[in-house]
Amino acid sequence: MLGRMRSYQFLTLDVFTTTRFGGNPLAVFPDARGMTDAEMQALAREFNYSETTFVLPPAQPAHTARVRIFTPAAEMPFAGHPNVGTAWALAEHARYGKLIFEEIAGLVHVELAHDAAGALTTATIAAPQPLTTFERYPAEAIAPLAGLAPADIVTDRHAPIRASVGNPFLIAEVTPEALARARPDATAARALAAANPHLNGRASLYVYAQDGARIRTRMFSPTVGEDPATGSAATPLAALLLALSGESRGAWEMVQGVEMGRPSLLLTTAYQAGDGIRATVGGACVPVFTGQVGLD
Repeated sequence: MLGRMRSYQFLTLDVFTTTRFGGNPLAVFPDARGMTDAEMQALAREFNYSETTFVLPPAQPAHTARVRIFTPAAEMPFAGHPNVGTAWALAEHARYGKLIFEEIAGLVHVELAHDAAGALTTATIAAPQPLTTFERYPAEAIAPLAGLAPADIVTDRHAPIRASVGNPFLIAEVTPEALARARPDATAARALAAANPHLNGRASLYVYAQDGARIRTRMFSPTVGEDPATGSAATPLAALLLALSGESRGAWEMVQGVEMGRPSLLLTTAYQAGDGIRATVGGACVPVFTGQVGLD
C-alpha cells in the first residue's frame, strides 16, 4: 500500500530572521500538484504553523507559480511571511531576481537580493493591493482585544482603524509600556467580530509603538493567539504611516515576536503610486527542516 501513496516533499523555514528558531516558522510544499483542497487543509492543520503554502503551476506562463496559503483553519487570500518564505524556497526559479505569484488577492511580485558572493540575503514582496482604510473604532472598543485599558491606546495620530493591502487588520498605536504587557483576549475579539458583521468574523489586531528609529509591533488573533511576524499587517501599517506623513515615500524597520522569544525583523516601505499607496515587506529566512509526506 505504501508504494501506491503519493509522495510530496516539504521544507520549513524561519521567516524574517537570520537566526534559526527565530522569526515565524513556515512549511512549504514546492510542488503540490494533485493535492485536493481537503488534503492541503489537513496538512496545514497537522503542521499547525500560522500558515503553510502549497505551490502549483501558474495560470499564466509569464508568472512563476500559483501559491495557496492555508492556516490550520482556512485558506487565506494573501499573507506576508508565507510569501517571503515561499520566495526563498523557490529562489532558484527566479527570473532576473524576480518572481510573480498568483494568489486569491491578486498578483504578488517578489524581488530577491544577493550579497557579493551570490548568497541570497533578502526576499521582498509587494502587497497585491493599494491601501484601503475602513471604519475607525474608539479606544474602548479595541483595548480589550489586547488586555489593555483605553488609556493605553495612543490616538494623537489616528484612532484605531481597520486597514488592508490585501488582508485587513485592526491597527492601533499603543504606549511602549502597554505594548510590553499586552496579551491577546480571544473572547473580546470574538465579541467585537460578532457585534460588527462587516468584520466577517475576523478581528485580528496589530498594535505598535515607536522604539527609537524602529517600530515595535505585536499581532493578536483569536485563532492563533499571538503571531511572531506578520507581513500582511506590517504592510498596511507602513502604508498608513505614509498616508499620515504626507510624504511620497517612506521606510520603516519593524520588530515583532520579541515577547514570544522569536524576534523578527520586517523591512517595510511604502510609496505613492498611481492607484494609491503601495507597500512592500522583506526580510531574510533560515531553512530548518526538510521531509516528505505520503498521501493515499
